Amino acid sequence: MLVEFDPVRLDGLLNFSSKKPKKYIFVSGGVLSGLGKGATAASIGVLLKDHGYSVTNLKCENYLNLDSGNINPIEHGDVFLCEDGLEADLDLGTYERFLDKEVGYTNFITMGQVYSSVIEKAKNLEYEGVTVDAIPYVPEEVIRRIREAIDGYDIILIELGGTAGEYQNIVYYEAYRLMKQTLPDDVLLVHVTYFPTPSHINELKSKPTQLSVKNLQAMGIQPDIIVGRADSYIDDKRKEKVAYFCNMHKEDVISNPNVESIYQIPLIFHEQGMDKRILSKLKLPIKSTKMKTWKELVDKIMSKKERKLSIAIIAKYIATGDYELQDSYTSLIESLHHASWENGVGLDLIFINAEALQKKQKKAVANLKKADGIIVPIGWGERGVEGKIDAIQYAREKKVPYLGLCYGMQLASIEFARHVVGLEKAHTLEVDENTPDPIIHDIPFEKKYQKIKGVGASMRLGAYDCVLKPGTLTYKIYEQHKAFKDKKKNLISERHRHRYEFNNKYRDILTEKGFVISGTTPDDFFVEMIELPQKDHPFFLATQAHPEYKSKPLHPHPIFIEYLKAVGKHAK
Repeated sequence: MLVEFDPVRLDGLLNFSSKKPKKYIFVSGGVLSGLGKGATAASIGVLLKDHGYSVTNLKCENYLNLDSGNINPIEHGDVFLCEDGLEADLDLGTYERFLDKEVGYTNFITMGQVYSSVIEKAKNLEYEGVTVDAIPYVPEEVIRRIREAIDGYDIILIELGGTAGEYQNIVYYEAYRLMKQTLPDDVLLVHVTYFPTPSHINELKSKPTQLSVKNLQAMGIQPDIIVGRADSYIDDKRKEKVAYFCNMHKEDVISNPNVESIYQIPLIFHEQGMDKRILSKLKLPIKSTKMKTWKELVDKIMSKKERKLSIAIIAKYIATGDYELQDSYTSLIESLHHASWENGVGLDLIFINAEALQKKQKKAVANLKKADGIIVPIGWGERGVEGKIDAIQYAREKKVPYLGLCYGMQLASIEFARHVVGLEKAHTLEVDENTPDPIIHDIPFEKKYQKIKGVGASMRLGAYDCVLKPGTLTYKIYEQHKAFKDKKKNLISERHRHRYEFNNKYRDILTEKGFVISGTTPDDFFVEMIELPQKDHPFFLATQAHPEYKSKPLHPHPIFIEYLKAVGKHAK
């Protein structure tokens, strides 16, 4: 039996009981990746939210992985950890930071999820015995997930991964086409593309944009708005040319020039009337908006900073071929910037390759010694681990403000065990299975402790509660910033993404030598926060959690705020 497109079935997918129609804004990309579709989608969200609409986001990825957790961060950038435990693309971090709201499983689709779901339904005879072809059943599964994500909101921004013309993402574009056909007044496409300025010509070129739109039109899709990424603003002549060849109005070609901070983008769009164009096309009332809070944020970001603090980040996920990238640490970088704006200081972030430090390379050692503060962030495995431990020892002995995040806490515990307690061969079982002193170890696979991700794989993922010890530095930080989840119970909550844990057998051995365990889980099973007494060190704090995933520009995380204050005092 041949199954044709069924408008009745599709209408059922999109039929809400709500009297107010839902609105869908797709954001696609063309020419090349990395143009900032995520920042564009998030910026549009900021504008529409300021107009009084409830807005959410959705990212559609092309790969067959079920999430981003097992992808090398060098290959795909920072794995953003959500409150509900989802390991997602870094764009979800952009959504959280711009819209100042949590996202999670309902805001993330991969092609692997979609195909797995369709195949499972076919196995369970949910398609009533028909031939299950990719079209229309796979796009309809995408539409079902879009409907699930928009529930409770007025508008959803749907970012399509990859670029137009790739075979991997064609079902997402087909989902858009079907929705546009069914709901012409409620569905809109914003296409982000590239306007290069070749140095030998010194002229903004629009041909890549024209060819990209041609790819869309070949799929039966006409963009409603084009966002042009370029070194500078797009002039009227280029806008007129694009409008002519792409069947658009000139006013629908929006400039997105290079900026000092991505948080300027919503204001740049607002100045060009992009929000009004979108609301008009979606037949929505245009409410008054002043973007007051966002303007204040940008003023704070762009204000002149009298001081600049240097922070050494001991990294291992920065090399790709002949290039060094920082995308693997996006959330950490953002968190430091949020705190720096709050403190009114500038930042000089020095990325030091942990392997180079381990080999005692002169440049790496010199960079470590000139830093005002040291951070050891997330990491996995053996590579560069001794370089990280060397940096921690230097920070402890030289009293340089230190912040350890996840692996940075585990290795700080090992460094203390080796060089203060005297357990010279102390290590983590992740690196040395034969260590006589496994300060860090794995625990049995049990659902009450971890999320079981697959055969032989388990992790603590998402938000976990932690009880802080009164009188400690960590406690004072959360108290000062009113950041407790439940002050009466000394309870906070932070996100986790790790497998190995502090070995409780070594608690007494380390604390007898001055090691401070400042936070544990409510059942006292997991060590969550450690530090050194402030009489011994101005700021030495490490956490098994990931506060960097909860920091937002309008609400910087307290740990980063206070860390930079300590770095500033040390720098003086």
